[in-house]
Amino acid sequence: MTNSAFIPAILANIPLFREMSPEEIERIAQGTRELHLARGDALFQRGDASTGFYVVIHGQIKLALSSPQGIEKVVELFGPGQSFGEAVMFMDKPYPVYAQALTDSLALHINKNVVFGGIDSDPVFCRKMLAGLSIRLHRLIYHVESFSLRSSTQRVIGYLLQDLEEVQEGLDIHINLPANKNVIASNLNITPETFSRILHNLTDGGLIEVKGKEVRINDVAKLRAHDE
Repeated sequence: MTNSAFIPAILANIPLFREMSPEEIERIAQGTRELHLARGDALFQRGDASTGFYVVIHGQIKLALSSPQGIEKVVELFGPGQSFGEAVMFMDKPYPVYAQALTDSLALHINKNVVFGGIDSDPVFCRKMLAGLSIRLHRLIYHVESFSLRSSTQRVIGYLLQDLEEVQEGLDIHINLPANKNVIASNLNITPETFSRILHNLTDGGLIEVKGKEVRINDVAKLRAHDE
């Protein structure tokens, strides 16, 4: 639980705002509100109008699509410190996806009027917004490449190693899966059964160990070099 008095301190530690002056942070805080979400709560629905963008403080939020048959496709997952919704805000278009909390979560909503004012008055803010959108584009290209050029096993390995890019020779590395296997499988465009089978095969090969949502990577270099 937080209090609105602490919003400036929270904003100052988010990468997007880290280089801004206390005065600019305070101005942004005036257009920011807290959103406390219980697991399963919707943040917005597909077709809703955008009034700003969001930053996850704690918890996990998914962006997803649902077919008329009720089949869900998870587009992206966001955790603490990550932001989303900037592109739709700039395009002034309705949301093409819906957002839902996967766990009890706290998010901040930054009003678009505050964002546009910051862009008009602060070139540093503008550059950071562009950098954030560029990161999102890079992530999207990575996903497209994964779906079209990589095998299912390579996708899972890439997912497990996504936050370990700087680790080359790490042994006995522990990571926690941020969501259940169905959600992660949908995000990787594979079935839950395939995801479980790949984890089982990697475990049999001595590359990982899985206990619930905790995955122990026995050797990062070997896992990265693994080929089917």
